[in-house]
Amino acid sequence: MIVFDLRCPENHTFEAWFKDSSAYEEQLEAGLIQCPVCGSSDVKKALSPVAIKLSGRQGSEGESAHEALVRLLERAYEYIEENTVDVGTDFAKEALKMHYGVREPENIRGIATEEEEKVLKEEGVEFVKLPVVKKRGRSN
Repeated sequence: MIVFDLRCPENHTFEAWFKDSSAYEEQLEAGLIQCPVCGSSDVKKALSPVAIKLSGRQGSEGESAHEALVRLLERAYEYIEENTVDVGTDFAKEALKMHYGVREPENIRGIATEEEEKVLKEEGVEFVKLPVVKKRGRSN
């Protein structure tokens, strides 16, 4: 079994369980998944909160569970930095340009205001919000 957080165009978020990922796709395609609040069958997967359970055991390098998690997050951010272009505060503008074919698509990262995020959602531009985490050894 697999559980997905789903969202309709009215921003109603709800949880649904499926046998597997392909069962979700089949039911979505058949219009069988509906928002329990408004009844819309135009639903998409929503970004789900993630919890990581680490045991109290030491990691392979003798590190604590907390240190292992911090290292994992640092590696994830390094990957993002190496594989995306930082467009800074022009994120929404550049994402819309790619969405409408004005510029070549590429992986970008940057900053958007709440209002810009709302516009991106209304225009159907998919994006993922990530928290900014301080790097170890940096004061800001």
